[in-house]
Amino acid sequence: MNMKAIIVERQNGANALKLTDLPAPEPAAGELRVRVRAAAVNRTDIVTREGRSGYAVNPILGVEIAGIVEQAEEGSGFAPGDRVMGLVNGGGYAEYAVMPADRAMKIPAGYTFEQAAAVPEVFLTAYQTLYWIGRLQPGESVLIHAGASGVGTAAIQLAKTLSRAKVIVTAGSREKLDFCENLGADVLINYKEQSFEKEVLAATDGQGVDLILDFVGADYWDKNLESVKKEGRWVLIGILGGIQVEQVNLFALMSKCVQLTGTLLTPRSDDYKARLTADFVREVMPHMAAGEIKPIVDTVFPLEEAMSAQTHMEENRNIGKIVLSVAE
Repeated sequence: MNMKAIIVERQNGANALKLTDLPAPEPAAGELRVRVRAAAVNRTDIVTREGRSGYAVNPILGVEIAGIVEQAEEGSGFAPGDRVMGLVNGGGYAEYAVMPADRAMKIPAGYTFEQAAAVPEVFLTAYQTLYWIGRLQPGESVLIHAGASGVGTAAIQLAKTLSRAKVIVTAGSREKLDFCENLGADVLINYKEQSFEKEVLAATDGQGVDLILDFVGADYWDKNLESVKKEGRWVLIGILGGIQVEQVNLFALMSKCVQLTGTLLTPRSDDYKARLTADFVREVMPHMAAGEIKPIVDTVFPLEEAMSAQTHMEENRNIGKIVLSVAE
């Protein structure tokens, strides 16, 4: 059986996305085969398209899907016809994909496939950085950069709902900041017009925040160091502002006793992703089922317009997730 799928076509040093026909994947032991109804776009897809990831082995892009189980092993906890969402090891931009059964999550009632596809990568990343790594405690303060991004909108909701945290966000427009406020953000900073480190200190009585979720990297190094509280935690999850810091004052980091952790989700092991998924299902999915936490969908593109979808992300035009719809 063949299917439509998106692969990277490289010619003359350029890279572009191509819709092509490929054999549908066959599930291995412990996997489900899913008829994909929606997949979401992530920056890791762009990095892979550009040949910079170093860990992508599946020629088909896409790390998260939502769809209908077509084939499942007995005892997997799933059956044909079940609506599921979850992380895949590549292969999401296609009509069919395989997914480890221990990473599949049943889609909450009332969710469209497009909404469901907007959950796995960003919510698991936000949950991982806030709680597994950042150890956010009730009532603490957290600075979330790129507050209107997919991970940002997820992190705001998690921090408010699970921890009643004081949430400080940065974004580059009034529209994006207003959206963050509607999700529960307490302090709104336009990084294009304000010095965020000064605003953070003003909002925390000069103490700084307990936790930073940093998508920016090099450009924000000094400002983040100024913004974090003594003995605070700082989680680096993106490098939109560069990978090289010209001069690093290690003593400044040491003197504040800061815990700095770098992380990615996509290259993590299957076991790690399975354990993270199970914890997320237990701790967060009841809040999603109750409508207290929701996926944010910015724009839906058809599968064949995957390149336009990635361009939309590269131009930082989105509030929330960009989703690809896969026709029946």
